[in-house]
Parts: sequence; C-alpha cells; structure tokens
Amino acid sequence: MAGFTGHCCPCSGWLWARCSRSMNSLVTAPPTASTSSSSPRNHSTWWGESGHRPMLWPSSNETEVEARHPRRHLIFFIVSIALLMASVDQMIVATALSPIQRELHTGVQWGGWVITVYALGQVLIMPIAGKISDMYGRRRIFLLAAVIFTVASLLCGLSVNIYMIVAMRAVQAIGGGAFIPAATGLVSDHYGAGRDRAIGMFSSIFPIGGVIGPALGGIIVTFTSWRWIFLVNVPIGVVLIVLGVIFFPKNVPGERQRFDLIGIIALGAAIIGGMLGITYLGAAGSNLLSPFFLVPELVAVLALAFFVRHSRRAPSAFIPAELLLGGGFGSMNALNFLFGAAMLGLSALLPLYAQERFGIPVLGAGTLLTARATGMILIAAIATFMLRRTGYRIPMFIGFGAIALGLGLIALVPPHVPVYGWLAIGACVTGLGMGLSLPASNNASLHLRPLDVAAVSGLRGMFRQAGGIAAVSVATAIAARGSSPGAALGDIFLAFAAILVLSMPLILRVPEHRGSW
Repeated sequence: MAGFTGHCCPCSGWLWARCSRSMNSLVTAPPTASTSSSSPRNHSTWWGESGHRPMLWPSSNETEVEARHPRRHLIFFIVSIALLMASVDQMIVATALSPIQRELHTGVQWGGWVITVYALGQVLIMPIAGKISDMYGRRRIFLLAAVIFTVASLLCGLSVNIYMIVAMRAVQAIGGGAFIPAATGLVSDHYGAGRDRAIGMFSSIFPIGGVIGPALGGIIVTFTSWRWIFLVNVPIGVVLIVLGVIFFPKNVPGERQRFDLIGIIALGAAIIGGMLGITYLGAAGSNLLSPFFLVPELVAVLALAFFVRHSRRAPSAFIPAELLLGGGFGSMNALNFLFGAAMLGLSALLPLYAQERFGIPVLGAGTLLTARATGMILIAAIATFMLRRTGYRIPMFIGFGAIALGLGLIALVPPHVPVYGWLAIGACVTGLGMGLSLPASNNASLHLRPLDVAAVSGLRGMFRQAGGIAAVSVATAIAARGSSPGAALGDIFLAFAAILVLSMPLILRVPEHRGSW
C-alpha cells in the first residue's frame, strides 16, 4: 500500500492516509478517558493477555495527543492537594499525642491507637477503594473520599474522649486510603501517553508531606490547640471538593460486577488479624506465645488461605489471584512490602534511634527526617523523567542498594566523627535511594493492567502500609526487650539493610518496560 499511495496525487494520498488511520483506530483504538470508563474492561480485546499494546495500535503523536485531557494539569494539581493532605496527616498527629493524652485523660496505649488505627484503616481500604474506583468511576470515589476525610477531620477535632477520636480516625482512614487509588486512576485516565511520568511525580508529593507534617504540627500545638491539626483539614477539604465537582470530567462507571462480599470479608479479616497481632508485639510486656498474638495471627493465616483459594475459584473475585501472585505481581508485592518497611517503618524510627543511642535533642533528631525527605525530593523528579530510558529494574537496583547503604551508615557510626552530621548523611542517602526507586516501583506492573490502575495501586499501597506497620511493631518489640533500645535499633537497621540486599534478585522478576505505556 505504501507504494500505491506514493504514486497517487497528493489529495488521494492524503485521503488514503486519513481513511487508513480511521480504520486502524476503529479496530485497535485505545480506550481514552471517555471510553475507558464506559467500556467493558476486556483486557484480551484491547491489551492482550499480557497487557501489552497490540501491534496495530497507532503510535503517531496525533493519537497520543488526542488521548490527553486539556485540563489534565489542573486535574493533577487537584489530586496532588488531596495526596499532600493525606501524607501530612500521617505525620502531623505524632506531634500532638502528648497533649491529646493529657486533655482526654488517657494513657500511652490508647494514645498510640490514634496513629495505629489510621494506618490499619488505610491498609484495609486501599485495595477495596481501588476495585470500587474501577467499577463505579474515579471521580465519584475521589469526591466521596474527600467528603469522608473532611467530615471525619471535623469530628476528630470535636472529640470529647479518646474513644471518639480513635473511631473518627478510623473513618478518616477510609477517606485517606481511598485518595491514592482514585487519584492514580484519574491521572492515568486523563494523561494519555504521559501517564507514566504523571504517576511517577506522585513520588515527590509524599516526602513534601513528610517535611511539612512534623513542622506544621509543632507550630499548631505550640500556638493553638491539638484540635486544629484536624480542623485545619476542613477548609482544605471543602475547597478540594468544590474544585473536583467543577473541574473533574464526568465519567460513566465501568462494567458493574457482582460485589464480592465474601472476598472483602476474608481480605479484611486477614489484614486486620495480621496487623493486630504484629501491633501487639510493639506493646510493653508482649509475648510471642501470648494468645493476644497467636489468635489474631491464626485468624489472619486462615483468612488469607481462604481468600487466595476464593480468588482463584470465584468467577467475579474482588481481587483476581493474578494481581496477588501472577507473573510479575508476586515479586512486586513482596518488594513493595519491603519498601514500605524501609520508607514508612524504619525511617520513622530514626529520630527515636538518634535520641536513645546518641542523646540528640528532640528537635535535632526530628530534622533527620527532613534530610531524608530532601534526598527524596532532589532525585524523584529526575528519576521520573528518566524512567522511559532507564526502565524499571536499573533505578530499583540502584535505589534499593542506596537504601541499604544509608541504613548501614546510620547503624555503623564511626568514632571521632560528628554524630549528627553522619546520621544526616545516612538519612539523605536513604532518601536518595527511595526517591530513585519510588517512581519505578510506582509504575512497575501498572502497564500490565492499564485498565485496572486503581486496583493495582490500591494493592501496592496496602503492601507498603503493611510493611511499615510490621517494621515498626517488630523493631519496637525487639528494642523494648534489649538493655539498650538505641543499640538494638542500630542492629535492626543493619539487619534490614542485609535483607534488602538479599531481596534484590527479586527485581529481576519485575516486568521490564521502557517508554510510555
């Protein structure tokens, strides 16, 4: 045909090119933002069983531009506000635990649940919100999450006792946990060929929240009341809802499936049981042979086994088994668990380690997290824009290696060096490693299931949060039993660095991809 068009007049050649492109797009056009949410999610039709693009998919710049929404940058800005608000809320409450305990007349055990229940709620809701977002539309779920988060924040600020604030924090976690999968789906739907870079840029938002959260919390608690760390979310949430209603394009929900209530209950029992048992280990006087640990863990194992069996056999499983253990997904889930243990778990214990082992003041110890976040921010944007050239495996190899190196530097402080400066360097190195590997781990495997990005990102968040909770609980349990908690934490950092190095061969099983998807 190329030879034929070359001998035609310009008009007929142009007409043939237009007709050819139109016919090709009718056969293999990718689902755009408007069609992807209204068309049945048939991966074998549009993407093939492996999720790769069909050979007849037009690769012209015209097709890629048409798939992008004209307000995509505004959409990204709006969802970024939500992600920043949720990430700040993870860190800001830690600064207010002491005044909350004093005013509400409670002890450390219940005060800790203000943080723990938020993390547990996010672990449970992320995969659920991802699937529901695919079924009922990203816009609807995102706005619902914003309403839930805003109302729960208001009620947290008005709490009259510890039980009310813990309950409202659990509700707040539903909104905060639903933000990430819904936001990922919105960006993926409207950025077309630029979705990989847009999703990768999420990597820069969370470290900003890590910098702002503790500082903002300290200022609010010092000059006002702890209640304002929650009430400050209310006006931001209202603005977020208004902007979403006005600027988010209306979308038709995806294919309605039978609601797999059995799968949801089984997954919830597995997650809550496992996290409750691990969380118990972090309490003083806990025992591995205690029924408070054994019973929840037994429930978790049985529920997980039932959930996997159910996912393989149910015709409309809530989370298909291939997203848990299928090609590429099993390795990524394990790596996300370890990544969450490092980023959300052990890094949060760095100020405690600096205080307990070296006697560094609270303010100085807290700024070590700023050094880590600075390293993440510096490299994350660069890694995002280099991702199409580097692929996923190279930045993950280098990033995991840098995280292990940073943890080793933190654990092995040589004599006769400025301790704070050495720890700050180690924290910055871990931040560089996290910032380098985060965009790759955010995008890896998403291109295999591009129509299920919300569900896949929800699972990713679940494994990371679970890793963070597990790391904190196990590390604090071991430190509490040692004669020197600071030295014990140092040994834990070193041991986990070794675990990261040993886990790096799993990266070879990550589906490699270069270019956009």
